Amino acid sequence: MNSHLRILAGGLLGTLLAIGTAQAANDTPDNSPAAAVNPLIGSSNGGNTFPGPMLPFGMLQWSPEATRGKHDRTAAPGGYRYDATRIRGFSLTHLSGTGCAGASGDVPFMPVTADIAAGSPAADADDSRYASDFSHADEQAEAGYYKVALANGVEVQLTAAMHSGLAGFGFPAGKPANLLIRTSDSELGSSAADTQVDAATRQVSGSVTSGNFCGYLSKADRRSYYTLYFVAEFDQPFVQTGSWQDTQLHPGGTRASGGTGYGDKGFPPIGKGSGVWLRFADGSTVHARVGISYVSLANARANLAAEIPRHADLALLRRQARERWNKLLGGIRIEGGTPDQRSTFYTALYHVMMHPNVYSDANGEYRGFDQRIHRVAGTQQAQYANFSGWDIYRSHLQLVTWLQPKIGSDIAQSLFNQAAQNHGEWDRWTHNSGGTHVMSGDPAAPALADIAAFGGRDFDLHGAYASLAAAADRPTANDLSDEGCNVECVGQRPSLDQWLRLHYIASQSHAWGGAGETLEDASADFALSELAARASDTAAQQRYLARAGYWRNLYNPKATPTGGYLQNRNADGSWPAFTPDTDDGFVEGSASVYLWMVPFDVQGLFDQLGGRERAIARLDAFFHQPDGRWALTKAGPLHAELDNEPSVATPWLYDFAGQPWKTQQTVRQVLDTIWKNTPDGIPGNDDLGEMSSWYVWAALGLYPEIPGRAELVLGSPLFPHAVVHGSGGEVSIDAPGAPQQTYVQALQLDGRPYAKPWLSPDVVAHGGKLEFTLGAKPAPSWGSAPADTPPSFPPPHS
Repeated sequence: MNSHLRILAGGLLGTLLAIGTAQAANDTPDNSPAAAVNPLIGSSNGGNTFPGPMLPFGMLQWSPEATRGKHDRTAAPGGYRYDATRIRGFSLTHLSGTGCAGASGDVPFMPVTADIAAGSPAADADDSRYASDFSHADEQAEAGYYKVALANGVEVQLTAAMHSGLAGFGFPAGKPANLLIRTSDSELGSSAADTQVDAATRQVSGSVTSGNFCGYLSKADRRSYYTLYFVAEFDQPFVQTGSWQDTQLHPGGTRASGGTGYGDKGFPPIGKGSGVWLRFADGSTVHARVGISYVSLANARANLAAEIPRHADLALLRRQARERWNKLLGGIRIEGGTPDQRSTFYTALYHVMMHPNVYSDANGEYRGFDQRIHRVAGTQQAQYANFSGWDIYRSHLQLVTWLQPKIGSDIAQSLFNQAAQNHGEWDRWTHNSGGTHVMSGDPAAPALADIAAFGGRDFDLHGAYASLAAAADRPTANDLSDEGCNVECVGQRPSLDQWLRLHYIASQSHAWGGAGETLEDASADFALSELAARASDTAAQQRYLARAGYWRNLYNPKATPTGGYLQNRNADGSWPAFTPDTDDGFVEGSASVYLWMVPFDVQGLFDQLGGRERAIARLDAFFHQPDGRWALTKAGPLHAELDNEPSVATPWLYDFAGQPWKTQQTVRQVLDTIWKNTPDGIPGNDDLGEMSSWYVWAALGLYPEIPGRAELVLGSPLFPHAVVHGSGGEVSIDAPGAPQQTYVQALQLDGRPYAKPWLSPDVVAHGGKLEFTLGAKPAPSWGSAPADTPPSFPPPHS
């Protein structure tokens, strides 16, 4: 082990193990945080999570690929769907909670108990020959381990290390014991694949080149941008081998090559692709140690050797994975609540800690956005990948960094490294070593400001700020391009020229939607003003804060007879036709949803709406049907959609309006009805843990409303006791009476009465003790004084 590897291993492992060590040592399997995790939560109802094992932020995620009878489509974007009880492989990589048609799902391993003579696996169009049914009664999923008994008689066990994994395949007696390695069959296809079998050493190695995230929506992403290398070592000899390329089988073959392609519409064509099969002695129990790398086969081998010794067994690695999860999940300790609430909470925290993913190898090397090999340098311990920026800047990165400031710092440095390797452009949705441009806005600035605000300071802040400022001030050719629009507009700041000239993004632009892009850019510039302050650039701090106020240029006080709205605006200043239910100009939401998306200047928004009382009336109508029933999701475009990011901050706005009891009421209703300890227990796409982070914050009774700052607005805790081991110190939260009681009657902070429905950044920076008194009925006077409302940050001289 060279010195860099020792530093990386010691530093990264130390970071992951430091929090919760003392508590985890005293846990039993029955009450440990990991024991409460239910990886099947979110595996239906569009949550798109996956149940297979990984370590926190791990590179390898070994999980089932389910099928609904179409070989060119995965059952769900995470590879797994609870009601799709047929499996066609167990892939080495996955993303949790994405939309589109999936991502990664690289190199599926599939045990089959039939002869490989019925035709090429690439031609199995309906997954009828080389897949197997299963029953959930024969399935076990936990943090770091997955087990299933397939209907074909094979028992599969999976567990994981950081860059590697270990599988067990128990074949039944009296049937062929075959294992397919479907190298080309990534979830979205591949442009190249190569596999080699070395029977003498019981090894299979190869690579797949893929990408194509959301490629079916636009040719801008119908391309490859990463290569995954793998090496698999088996503990049993190969009785026979074979290979296939496209529709041709090659019994006895030991090499295969050829990707599937992406087809004319962004999906892999049937009958294309390559892989190999191995036959073992009938009735064998076969173990496979697999290492991966995005750099080289040599690094895949080195990762495997560093993490899973040949003598390691499933029980040992499973136990080690569980210990790693316990120590990370132990960053927040909860007491009380029901078993279902405890499982929902720790599963949400588990989902938060799945992404972004370590992308550098054990020796520190990684493939950059320029497709060259780089090595982490300075104090950076790992390079991270898979950044769904439009989602995770809202509350996910704040939580990760508060609990793990070094990991947060390395995520920030990773994003800066990506931009430096990408001609200075910060892509809003990055997948492995490529930018996909998916969604809208410029989330990199709030992401880095979030990390800095919550204790992640060990990155090149000045360099990152300078790069972000340049991107915000100088339009690029991509900013002025329609390529990829709507969903994948290639510019970091689409139509930046309009932002600088008109002070809004017009209805006709190079963005997904003018009004939505304006609001995203306003939040980005507010966050950039916070970064400027940290970089001691006072003049720029004021300039970007002024630009953050450009949202006001889209407020039309006469949008409807009953009140004003933020709406699309033409470049000549005129207003197009408008109704509050329109999604014209917005991204995954209506004008009624986006009205509230000014999280840094809420009082300024309330002033535009006519004051607090009018704002409260409109919030009430937003969260309720006319007959008083809740309207929290799927209630139509005039109401909240708390299953998606544009709405998630809105319940906390009552804190700014002097009615924090309605925040407490609304948030608790969401926690009690939409989130559950069931496969449909996440209300929509989990988006790489963003929605789960909302649940964790809400259950603690806290929320980071303002992008790039560490004030926390308050709800009411779900658990009678919680301790957060944060970056700046321990925060303890006592709420006797929870979860039965909902409404805050009084609060003490560090032993003193406290009447504000928000906490200053000092609590994140230094810790504190919160003692809530809860009751069954609202206490309208608590937190209601105008002087006690959370801060807003209007533009200078507004």
